[in-house]
Amino acid sequence: MSGVNILSLMTMAAWALAAAGLAWYLASIAGEVTYVTLADGRRQERSIPLVFRALLPLAPNFFGLVRRPFFAASVARADTLLVQAGFEGLLSGREFVALQLMLGWVIPDLWLYGARRRRHLSIQRALPFALDLLTLSVEAGMDFIGALQRGCRSRRLDPLNEELLRMTKEIQVGSSRREALRNMAVRVGQPDLRALAFALVQADELGVSIGAILRIQSDQLRARRFDRAEKLAAEAPVKMLGPLLLCIFPAVFIILLGPVLSQAMKGFF
Repeated sequence: MSGVNILSLMTMAAWALAAAGLAWYLASIAGEVTYVTLADGRRQERSIPLVFRALLPLAPNFFGLVRRPFFAASVARADTLLVQAGFEGLLSGREFVALQLMLGWVIPDLWLYGARRRRHLSIQRALPFALDLLTLSVEAGMDFIGALQRGCRSRRLDPLNEELLRMTKEIQVGSSRREALRNMAVRVGQPDLRALAFALVQADELGVSIGAILRIQSDQLRARRFDRAEKLAAEAPVKMLGPLLLCIFPAVFIILLGPVLSQAMKGFF
């Protein structure tokens, strides 16, 4: 066997081993489950794309570049968005910016904004029921923290429940109610929850009844939901126009004029 053939075989074997090693690494990464730790000690699963998990071990190689002042704003922004998306403690801002450098910057951004939007939408949908339950409990004579804890126990663990649990835990370990509410508003960044938190802070500062503020906020939340529903209903005809022009009209055109065109083609040939 010539030296060239031996070299070719060795090269092919090296590539095969590399492919097998990569496949084994990706399979082991795909089998891992990633978690975040909640305020009450429970762990909640969080899904990170496979390509992110595969490249995270390489992220420290970019930390020297990411620490430069040019990337300071990007790291701070990433830290904020990761907390709002529910990935605090699982991904750091430096790691995320390193992933952006490895993946063309835009791909991680799209994923993070999508995760944040889904979490905010979940909070937006769960808030009316949770607020109604909290309002009824407070008006029935329970204190605010007791009503919060009861509401959290009676509902499934969702993003809103996670944030309320964290807020009650902060109060239990010594933070004031105003401080815990402000922290939640800033941490989550969801408009409806932020408006509720700041309204409760203002009520606490002015000495207004919490039950009355909760009732007002509940009514305002329903009004905002109704406005959003009206807006989506008004946008529906415009959104349907594209598929109508691209799919339905050509199909109708083909169905109606197909036989005519077929007969015309037969006449030509």
